[in-house]
Amino acid sequence: MKKPKWVVEKERGKKADAAETLWLFGIHAVRDALLNPARQKLRLILTRNAADRLGEAVDLSGITPEIVDARAFNAPLDPGSVHQGAALEAKPLDWGPVAERCLGDGQSAPRVLLLDRVTDPHNVGAILRSAEVFGALAVIGTRHHSAPETGALAKTASGALERQPYLRVRNLADTMVELRAMGYLLLGLDGQGEGDIDSALSGKRDRAVALVLGAEGPGLRERTRETCDALVRIPALGDFGSLNVSNAAAVALYASRVGG
Repeated sequence: MKKPKWVVEKERGKKADAAETLWLFGIHAVRDALLNPARQKLRLILTRNAADRLGEAVDLSGITPEIVDARAFNAPLDPGSVHQGAALEAKPLDWGPVAERCLGDGQSAPRVLLLDRVTDPHNVGAILRSAEVFGALAVIGTRHHSAPETGALAKTASGALERQPYLRVRNLADTMVELRAMGYLLLGLDGQGEGDIDSALSGKRDRAVALVLGAEGPGLRERTRETCDALVRIPALGDFGSLNVSNAAAVALYASRVGG
């Protein structure tokens, strides 16, 4: 009996995910990955200098590095990657389902970030750093049209990729509906929003809050906007224009803090 097309495509997707690996590079990104027991490590390439700097992390990781000459660094990285003599091939992290990761501990009001087609790995890396600093439970993007785990993202995240959950879902609007059912208030960041975050959270700071940010330029897609409970803006005092999405994420997380 011939399998339905959707079954075949699902099986192909699973096989592709199982075969997917990424190369992390740079001293800090590689060190944090080596020290992360949840990160499946496959191949480690180091110069002698990098091996000396990462000695303790390498020993704790249990992986045997390949020591190469700095002039013949053979990791398959993009030209111009500032690898500092360290590269690690690894599997992407699996943070589990949204319902499990965003449930919270029941003691404090959780905050999560949702990214609508934010494709720049440097922006997502910076957002992960801010999310870690401000205690967000997760950063959520889409499987397609969003930045995947890459070495550039990991380097910009400066270690946060190993500690801050980065989930990628099939459909952002469906995930927003799921979060609403879990008790989350969905606030979309939009330059045309009627109010700011402070007013939207007046008397509601003990609520779970999901902050939804769109790509620079296009902003939130129509369905994403329609799924939000409210659209809010970050008030600007000057005439320069809008914030970079990573800066907007940091400001929004700070503005939405429970003690704000």
